[in-house]
Amino acid sequence: MKMNEILLSDYGEASSAPSPVNRMMTHFATDFRDGVDINLGVGYVNEKTIPSEQIRQALGEVLAQPKEYRQSLNYGPAAGSDNLINSIRRYLIDNGVGGLTEAALAQREVIIGPNGATSLLESVAHTLPPGVVVTSDPMYYIYTNMLERLGFELVTVPEDADGLRTELIDEKIAAIGDRAETIRFFYVVTINNPTCVILSNDRRRELIAAAWRVSQRLGRKVPVIFDRAYEDLVHDPGVGLLESGLLHDPGGIVYEVGTLSKVLAPALRIGYMIGTAGPFMRALVQRTSDAGFSAPLITQEVASYLLDHEILRQLQRVRAGYRQKAQAVRGWVDEYLCDELESVSGGSAGFYFYLTFRSVQTHEESAFFKYLTRTTGDTGIDGPTDAKRPRVIFIPGEHCVHPGGELSHLGRRQLRVSYAFEELDAIRTAIRLMGEAAAYAKRDS
Repeated sequence: MKMNEILLSDYGEASSAPSPVNRMMTHFATDFRDGVDINLGVGYVNEKTIPSEQIRQALGEVLAQPKEYRQSLNYGPAAGSDNLINSIRRYLIDNGVGGLTEAALAQREVIIGPNGATSLLESVAHTLPPGVVVTSDPMYYIYTNMLERLGFELVTVPEDADGLRTELIDEKIAAIGDRAETIRFFYVVTINNPTCVILSNDRRRELIAAAWRVSQRLGRKVPVIFDRAYEDLVHDPGVGLLESGLLHDPGGIVYEVGTLSKVLAPALRIGYMIGTAGPFMRALVQRTSDAGFSAPLITQEVASYLLDHEILRQLQRVRAGYRQKAQAVRGWVDEYLCDELESVSGGSAGFYFYLTFRSVQTHEESAFFKYLTRTTGDTGIDGPTDAKRPRVIFIPGEHCVHPGGELSHLGRRQLRVSYAFEELDAIRTAIRLMGEAAAYAKRDS
């Protein structure tokens, strides 16, 4: 008798095939050649920004002070280490992050995710029923792809230079008719991934107001999740204070997700959420408990120590490093690609540039993509298998826009590059090769 495969849930069935970006990155990584190929695709932080020595010292201090950092190698409370939660509060208040004050945070909880900020976003998706999520376009493709696999429907709102176009929200919601009754939450990365467009203060307030209108119409609170993963990496001195959405919360619907991955180390896996106490936050804490009792307590305590003793010096180092790289990379984009580009976003915060070409296609089947991945079939370009011709990986825009949205056609000539991980010499080579690829693609068309 033929045995059927293991019965999967709808989510399991949808997850049994890798997402487009997962598939592309895995395929490239299987034979990635260190020192030859150039990876501008992954959003890894630059190794030089990780304070390895300070982390080693922090670990020693935590282990040497068992009264202050109790049972740091054991399980911890599901909501998170009291030390870390208090350190986060002090850091935010003492430095006026987002304009937050002690009064603004007094009535709000801080909880720690089980495995970084992404785990908190996953918990949101598991604790709210499937329905409609309103987000930006281009969108944070990793999270939104997961949402769709869990059965959520995305309503995407295009952005401009100030972020998500809030004046379109009501129109977009009206267009889905009765399904608007199932709106579950709004989700926006405040410094967008992939575009690195900064959501302006006016747009933040307008987004919250739109969500409050929906809440009043539906008779239930519809949360706004602000993902501020890159807000600690604003490195352009011309950018003013970016206000926390918590300052403009009319009825306890605003929640902010933060992370220490971008400024300390991803391996610490520290993500946190701030929001009004209630059933939603309690459900997220229980989800953390279900996922593994708590985030690793030792990394929480190390992070607490670093926030108390090192964070300001670390922020200064990290921001200066990414500022230097952003300016250099923008110069090479202008040098090698200027004539081909319709627009460029990014360069003031985070570590991405998002490029829109005038006519050159960038999707996986395009001549541009094949030139950079050495898969044209022309040995004069690809070379023999042992040739040391660099391959360049990036995130094609087709994976960053919603396939059913109004930007789907535009996404086929867009791409995201990360200037975080690789060193400047390699990035310059990659941008130069993109110029060659664009020329090749135009000849091939």
